[in-house]
Amino acid sequence: MKLFSCECCNQPLFFENTRCESCDHAVGYLHEVTDLTALEPGMQEGTWLPLEHGYEHSPHRYCANHSYNACNWLLGPEESAGGTLCFACQFNRTIPDLQNTRNLERWRKIETAKHRLFHALIRFGLPLVSRQKDPENGLAFDFLEDAPDGSAPVMTGHSNGLITLAIREADDDQRERMRVEMGEYYRTLLGHFRHEIGHYYWNLLIRDGGRLDQCREIFGDDRQDYQKALEAHYAGSPSDDWQKDHVSIYAASHPWEDFAETWAHYLHIVSTLETAWLYGIAIAPLTPSAPHFSAPAISADPYVILDFDGIMNAWLPLSMAVNSLNRSMGLQDFYPFVLTASIRRKLAFVHQVIRETQARQSSD
Repeated sequence: MKLFSCECCNQPLFFENTRCESCDHAVGYLHEVTDLTALEPGMQEGTWLPLEHGYEHSPHRYCANHSYNACNWLLGPEESAGGTLCFACQFNRTIPDLQNTRNLERWRKIETAKHRLFHALIRFGLPLVSRQKDPENGLAFDFLEDAPDGSAPVMTGHSNGLITLAIREADDDQRERMRVEMGEYYRTLLGHFRHEIGHYYWNLLIRDGGRLDQCREIFGDDRQDYQKALEAHYAGSPSDDWQKDHVSIYAASHPWEDFAETWAHYLHIVSTLETAWLYGIAIAPLTPSAPHFSAPAISADPYVILDFDGIMNAWLPLSMAVNSLNRSMGLQDFYPFVLTASIRRKLAFVHQVIRETQARQSSD
């Protein structure tokens, strides 16, 4: 995640801020430049003038979901003429019943994670096609609650661009219970979004992007029966050597899930490395084996410039250092995964697909 600061007082800002805690200026997010900006009131009611360079004379409005304290993104004049929802919120098809205060709190957590996802996708320059533009395969989100009598639990998943999220995942106790029951090392709202969007991009960039044969060579043949593969996964115990080729147990269930899990991990890594890069973090342990676990400060933007070897060479020492910090606090490992040569090959494929897509998008 980028580092943000207020143009008025240089106070550091977090991605979710709606107001500077130092000078009390309103704050909003400009998705065109992936940056937070301080705001001055505009001439018309409900309008704001960003202090971001180049936007000072362009009146903006907050997304309609700002009134629920669920979004801090801004709409420019052209966007405001077409609707009241920001770029990220336009992809919502179904949200929970907000008359239920518990649902409102859940939805706020969900939107925080989803907006972080969109920030990353915009930083990557990846295509985002809405359901309005492509009714069959366009991207949309349904945030659903279980039936009151418990008869129809919602399943988080993806189907032809439609991402469904069970809103109970926003409850920490429920999510942790499911993480333990399913034998997972990691389960978060942001992790769900990064995984499910991987399925969307498999459709868009692999199936429809002319990369099926190359992907099958690396991840396996996706034409094997998906439902039978999942049934076998949940019915039996994983093989003892699943970690050799798969980043998670679930990734071993089917090539589609392997791709989505690998995609999610690539997003985990790049987003965290961006934060480390902007904080100037370098790893230089004072041990005899220091050369094996050292990494100088990251030299370039991991989203668009740093090559794959540079990403890996920075990530492994950083994750080891932060795992050690977490253990010193009695917490679970920050990144409890092992990246074998086979898994790194899969991550390299995801990196290649994203960089090729960036190049094509920038040339269009």
